[in-house]
Amino acid sequence: MAVSRTLLDEFVDAGRIIYGVTTSVGGFVNWLVPAARAGEVQNNILRAVQSNVGPCLDDDHVRAAMLARINSLGRGYSAISVENLKKYAAMYNRGVVPCIPEKGSLGTSGDLGPLACIALVGTGQWRARYEGEVVPGAEALRRADIEPMQLSYKEGLALINGTSVMTGLAACLISDAKRVIKAHTMASCMTLEVLKAKIMPFHPSAHAQKPHPGQVRIADCVFSTLADSSMIVQDQEVEQWLRKMARDEPCDLGEQIEDAYSIRAMPQIMGPVIDTTLVTQQTIETEINSSNDNPLIVVEEGDAVHNANFHGQYISNAMDQLALVLVTMCNLSDRRNNRLLHPDLNGDLPPFLVKENPGMRQGLMGGQFMSTSLTAEIRQMATPMSIQSLPSTGDFQDHVSFGLNAARRTRDVLRNAQYILAFELICACQGADIRGVEQLSSTTRRLHALVREHVPYLDHDEPLTDHVETLAALFSTGALLDALPEDAPSYDW
Repeated sequence: MAVSRTLLDEFVDAGRIIYGVTTSVGGFVNWLVPAARAGEVQNNILRAVQSNVGPCLDDDHVRAAMLARINSLGRGYSAISVENLKKYAAMYNRGVVPCIPEKGSLGTSGDLGPLACIALVGTGQWRARYEGEVVPGAEALRRADIEPMQLSYKEGLALINGTSVMTGLAACLISDAKRVIKAHTMASCMTLEVLKAKIMPFHPSAHAQKPHPGQVRIADCVFSTLADSSMIVQDQEVEQWLRKMARDEPCDLGEQIEDAYSIRAMPQIMGPVIDTTLVTQQTIETEINSSNDNPLIVVEEGDAVHNANFHGQYISNAMDQLALVLVTMCNLSDRRNNRLLHPDLNGDLPPFLVKENPGMRQGLMGGQFMSTSLTAEIRQMATPMSIQSLPSTGDFQDHVSFGLNAARRTRDVLRNAQYILAFELICACQGADIRGVEQLSSTTRRLHALVREHVPYLDHDEPLTDHVETLAALFSTGALLDALPEDAPSYDW
């Protein structure tokens, strides 16, 4: 970092014309700026681009953005002074959390407005949350015993010209999504048991012939999790029963040799969910560990390199892909919710899982209103953001990524998904109680016991909102994964 800053000083002393150093920025890119007025220009850049609106990002997402920016600047190609980056790091370490209104980033010259919120606080402006209280930025720094940054040429641009807000949020989301997907996979095993699913479609031999990693992993999850279940159905049982019922003429035996796709095709449907999530994770990891501002002062080349590393298309595309597979998972859950409740589809279970006082009670019927409504909502939300480019800034920024928009949208999809999946788990546990919990596998018995610590068996009608909220929170925190045995390699990804 120190060497890159020294090199930039030499360029300025030599009279080089470098974007954002001795020129203005954005729509004023054709204006030269005297080096003596660099501080004024850099501070004006921060104030001018901070135009975001709406509710503020959660504190943990802001801190993730700050950490991503520290990591990027600390690679030593942005020519920010060591002193100013130390002040940035001190803000992070001492709990100064700038307020970032979440709406309004183009995600192309990076997250200019959102990152400017952080930079403004670092220079003693704007506002921040400190010790649970929103205060002026200058006061937050004073209470945290941090001197405001004094900006020289390039430094304001270095602080804001990057993808760190969308990337920080994306990193949080990928971590949350992985927990939710793993917990849902385990919960799905209980749904399969309650629906008396046939185990053979999950046998490794079939998936060895179509060896997509996610498909193989999901099949292994189900097959291993249900290995000691007495509720799941072995194909030999079905075949033997059908053979006894066979006649010389074609006849309807009222029994299927194979299950519906929402049951049988779970590995082929959920496999892409895992594989896409892992590809998305790799994209985010690469972006976090990059220098993504412009220009870069590349010490190895001894040069200032104009570039467009600030463009957020990678994160925007990754967030679109994550949103799509989360919706795919919820489409599957919605269909299984319907099977668990539908009197013509749930086998010998009571309609809407109402064992006691049917007709007088409605059971879990109302919960399906919620889960179906949210499924429709997130399907509409899955429209890609990464293709919505609109020109801006006098057509200087004529292709934009909307990467933070995509990340925010995916955050909202994931939040809704947790409610949908929570309702399926409520239904599965209700069905397991009706069938007999002792027949569940050892893993799903532990899951059932964990759920019953928070949500009771419903032998009466009551509002479901609090129960759904409680289980959605358990999906979010990963607490449901406590039901997994210590050695569960298929869930280790």
